[in-house]
Amino acid sequence: MRLSVRRLQACLLLILSTASLSATTPVLDAQILTVLGTIRPADIQAYDEKLVSFGTRNTLSDTESNTRGIGAARRWIKQELERCAAKSDGRMQVAFDAYTEPAGRLLKQPVEVVNVVATLQGTATPERVLVVSGHYDSRATDVMNGQIDAPGADDDASGTAAMMAMACAFAPYRWPATIVFMAVAGEEQGLWGATHWADTAAQAHRNIIGMITNDIIGTPVGDQGQRDDQQVRLFADGLSPLLQMIVAARKNQAPAGEAAQTAIAAIAQSGGGEDTPTSQLGRYLKEAGERYVPGFTVKLIGRRDRFLRGGDHLPFLERGYAAVRFSEPYENFAHQHQDIRVVDGTQYGDLSAFIDVPYITRVTQVNAAGLASLALAPAAPHEVGIEVTELTNDSTLRWQAPEDDDVAGYRIYWREAGATTWQHAEDVGNVTRYTLKGISKDNFVFGVSTLSKTGQASLAVFPKPVR
Repeated sequence: MRLSVRRLQACLLLILSTASLSATTPVLDAQILTVLGTIRPADIQAYDEKLVSFGTRNTLSDTESNTRGIGAARRWIKQELERCAAKSDGRMQVAFDAYTEPAGRLLKQPVEVVNVVATLQGTATPERVLVVSGHYDSRATDVMNGQIDAPGADDDASGTAAMMAMACAFAPYRWPATIVFMAVAGEEQGLWGATHWADTAAQAHRNIIGMITNDIIGTPVGDQGQRDDQQVRLFADGLSPLLQMIVAARKNQAPAGEAAQTAIAAIAQSGGGEDTPTSQLGRYLKEAGERYVPGFTVKLIGRRDRFLRGGDHLPFLERGYAAVRFSEPYENFAHQHQDIRVVDGTQYGDLSAFIDVPYITRVTQVNAAGLASLALAPAAPHEVGIEVTELTNDSTLRWQAPEDDDVAGYRIYWREAGATTWQHAEDVGNVTRYTLKGISKDNFVFGVSTLSKTGQASLAVFPKPVR
């Protein structure tokens, strides 16, 4: 689906015609609309088919050939991202991020794992970083077989194609925050590439405000023939990594879980189990995606991933970053992690024939809407709190202003306890303390975000009790 010039004009007219609505009514940004209009099905199809053409992209496959294996694939990805970076006036830099994974239980000898990373430098607050990824490696039934064909059209050429399309669409424009577009390797063997990059980022204390991975977004059709081409799943849960930290600390008799225990206690006391930074990121992406791609639904799921499975967002989540995963609404396991074959009339294998390019395009546009909105938004407020000095049916929130020149004011959100998304909002001006009259903290959950001079909102921050 391509947004035509006529449709862009219609959207802009809609903005003007709704100018008299409440200030809390989100508007459509002209730059974001233009970016979405440059995400084209033809490009996504070309990217996906080219990745499939390398035969296999298994992390242990050939690295010397120019036509087959993971080496040829990563060189081509880098070349394509560099072509797009040429339109960025020097703001986007593309590089390999390589390290050696040592031999282990499944790995007989060390292997070089190479991520392809395109960094689009922010123009106002470049220290604030957003990351979007897809994994370009693929697999067949035996995850360690680097010789057999493993086309990986859905898992995860679809996510890599989406990332590349976004990188090319974003490159010509200026964004206050830095955006990292990343194709990672080693996902199938153990999230190797993403773990390496997340480790490096954490050690450097990089301020990653949100990470999105796209993994298996290639088709809306399930294994029973069910179809929903107007929906995508978004997994967002920031609580389970804290629990993991506690379990790991107890197992190793280490004190590392104390901070996690304190954080969980604070969340439990204030009812913020569904308001972690990752929860707020998921909520934000759902709202922005559905606003810019009308008729499309982002199904927000309060789990870190599918049942007992995981993707490249997990290394970020487990290092304290807000991180989420997009995946198609159903999965057909005959087309995942399978050798190519036909059994009793059923075709197995992750083949291009099962890809739905218009669907991938819509999911990519949903991604881009949220990513662009966050990149244009100011920094979130600091030290957000809700006053508990006295019993009252009013709710008083306070916060500290971020160091950002683009702050025009603040927005307070609230919803009934148990509701998934925000139900109410009020723009309160450029103040750092505000009382919501007659709205009781016993009945509602709150969040506070910063507003830019053009009306873009930051991620909401859950208020902690303050006295």
